[in-house]
Amino acid sequence: MDQHIAEAVGRPDLVRLDDRLVCLRFETMKAVSALAAVRHLLDTGAVRRGDTLLDSSSGIYAYALALACHRYGMRCHIVGSTTVDRTLGVQLAVLGATLERMEPCDDLKLDQKRRVERIHEILAEHPEYHWMRQYHDDVHYLGYRAVADRIRGAVGDGPLTLVGGVGSGASTGALARYLRAGQGASADVELVGVQPYGSVTFGAEHVGDPEIIIAGIGSSIPFGNVAHELYDTLHWISFDAALAGGVDLLRRHAVFAGLSAGAGYLAARHERGRAPQRTVVFVAADTGHRYVESVYARHREAVPVDGLVPREVTATAELCLPWSRMRWNRRPDPRGVRACGSPSR
Repeated sequence: MDQHIAEAVGRPDLVRLDDRLVCLRFETMKAVSALAAVRHLLDTGAVRRGDTLLDSSSGIYAYALALACHRYGMRCHIVGSTTVDRTLGVQLAVLGATLERMEPCDDLKLDQKRRVERIHEILAEHPEYHWMRQYHDDVHYLGYRAVADRIRGAVGDGPLTLVGGVGSGASTGALARYLRAGQGASADVELVGVQPYGSVTFGAEHVGDPEIIIAGIGSSIPFGNVAHELYDTLHWISFDAALAGGVDLLRRHAVFAGLSAGAGYLAARHERGRAPQRTVVFVAADTGHRYVESVYARHREAVPVDGLVPREVTATAELCLPWSRMRWNRRPDPRGVRACGSPSR
């Protein structure tokens, strides 16, 4: 029996959509990393019960950290993006978290920059606060070890392709590391990262999406938790293509998930078609409730996914909407940004 609701909402379901396509479905994925991170900080004495934990978030991590703080008797202070909606804001308030909502801004880079600047202002006023640094501290890898074990236990030891949004780098990066380590040198685990256009993480900042940047799977600033050398292949997927994927995932398989899951599903279907001998697992990081109006209410606009195929490119200069695919071949970050170390804590 779980001791707190955070443990339940962070535990994923593995849903087999067909013989080689599996959905790793979370209610709130980042609860996994937030719980493990806070528990580790308490166990090592980095923080104590009653301390205030601080971070910036576009939504999902804010809820996860608030749950972890509730679980372990901590205070929570969030500098929230303009994407934090009313429903989440009310939940945070009732959970006892303090939310500072940034001024409305259509520029994601400026929004992230403002949030980071505000974090530093708060730390100057309250040096006793602990900044969780979800984008840069590999303590957020720790919670995914149990998820990797769950995947292996369910799908077996055969060739595996993992597909998911890159985002902060913690989820897909950690899962790939643990899955590969669990099988030793013989592990056959391919990692496929999904990015929105406009994200700097793998060099797509020069291509804009006229609809929207998919929150949570890209970034306008470099993230230290992204280990570029873990990724074999990348897909850049537009809002319209992800919408089509999300609607098809619900219509065909009854899985109601967020926009990033629609993008991951689209990429996973393609990877499954390229490698008939491999099992493909894709990550659905949250439910679709935040996207009812922006995505699912527009279901009649969704194009059939069977008619969507990515453009194969060999360099980021060739990227174009609505969908591009490139082999990354586990190369390091070309900008030389230092990634986090292996999570050996």
